[in-house]
Formats: sequence, structure tokens, C-alpha cells
Amino acid sequence: MKVLLIVYHSMTGGTRQMASAAADGARSEPGVDVLLLPAAEAQAAHVISADGFIFATPENLGAMSGMMKDFFDRTYYAALDKVNGRPLITLVCAGSDGRSAAQQVERISLGWRLKPIAAPYIVCTSAQSAAQILKPKIIEPSCLERCADLGKTMASGIALGIF
Repeated sequence: MKVLLIVYHSMTGGTRQMASAAADGARSEPGVDVLLLPAAEAQAAHVISADGFIFATPENLGAMSGMMKDFFDRTYYAALDKVNGRPLITLVCAGSDGRSAAQQVERISLGWRLKPIAAPYIVCTSAQSAAQILKPKIIEPSCLERCADLGKTMASGIALGIF
């Protein structure tokens, strides 16, 4: 059985919705076990045993979240040279831009020699004030549908051995 690991962090729910939608899409593919884990719970053993990855982070202060950074800090060296060539998708829930957060995830993934199979998918909530930023997010259905499609694409590619 192939394994798709989805690691996410979310404070206001937006990134969790995106990661959950990707997991739902991936679960429609038989033969792939989808492991959806908060960043605080994901361990190096999860990374090493996975056949593909979706990393989902909010944009916090123009960067990936601290919990996602913590996940990478805890797992990076243990997985180095053990995950080369495996596929990756990056999801970002951003208040304004999201590109810097996506670049950080992609740069770390490059060190792991992962293979991005799609451009990072960034959902912009346009949250700019403190109240908007801290408010629970509701991601639009069309954006969640795109996340589900990306999850299904990843799972299908893993199942078929394309990635």
C-alpha cells in the first residue's frame, strides 16, 4: 500500500480546510493510504515511510508557520537522502501573498530532493487587519475543490507509479 503524507498547521482553520480537502480527494484513490497529520504530530518516520507529500502551511508574517518550520527542523536530517525523488505539492493559506511561505517550503523540499508535481497552490484570504487575521477562516468551495483535485492527482500518480 502506498502512503501519501499530508502535514499541515493551522491556527484559524483555513489551512486545515485545504489539507482536509486534499486528503478527501486523495482518499478517492484505492491503494493509497492517506495520513493527514498536524505538523506538531508528524515525525521523521512518517516522512521516511511516505511515497509522496503534501505540505500545507499558513502564511504567518510573510513566512511559513513556526509549527511547519518546527516540523522540518525535527525531521529534516533524519530523512535526508531517504526521500529523494518523491513527489510534493505545497498548499498555502495566505492573508496577502503567500509566495514567500511557498518558497520556504519548496527550498527545504529541494534539499530533500523532492519533485514538485504542481506549482504551489496559494489561497489568498485578503486578511489584513489583526481582527481579520485572527478570525476563523472559511475557504471558498472552489478553492477546496482545487485542493481536492490536487490530492486526487497526487494519490493517482503515486498509485500508478507515475511519480
